[in-house]
Amino acid sequence: MNTKDNKEKAIAFYKTAYEGNPKKAIEQYVGDVYIQHNPDVSDGTQGFIDYFEKMQKEYSNKSIEFVRCISEGNLVALHTHQTWPDNDEYITMDFFRFNENGKICEHWDSIQQIPKESMNENKMY
Repeated sequence: MNTKDNKEKAIAFYKTAYEGNPKKAIEQYVGDVYIQHNPDVSDGTQGFIDYFEKMQKEYSNKSIEFVRCISEGNLVALHTHQTWPDNDEYITMDFFRFNENGKICEHWDSIQQIPKESMNENKMY
């Protein structure tokens, strides 16, 4: 397991899908099996493609910044800052599991909206 390669693949996978090409992301970075744990996305590769194609149509003016990437064994964690229309901001933590062939085979995530007001001056990313 090459943790550096897995980090690069996880970022490229997410960025490719997020910027509007989920089919290419699946073709390049996902194995035969794709297990999805986000309750808003259907299991399997087609569910992923459908979700990101819909998101691109509805929110084409979104952006993403990859803040942190941590890899251990066959797992990669991405910490992102996303900005959506109307300056709606989110922080995400995405976790990817890679199979023995270096392909993504499982995904978990946690998403939190950045509030307009905070009790402290610290960024969430």
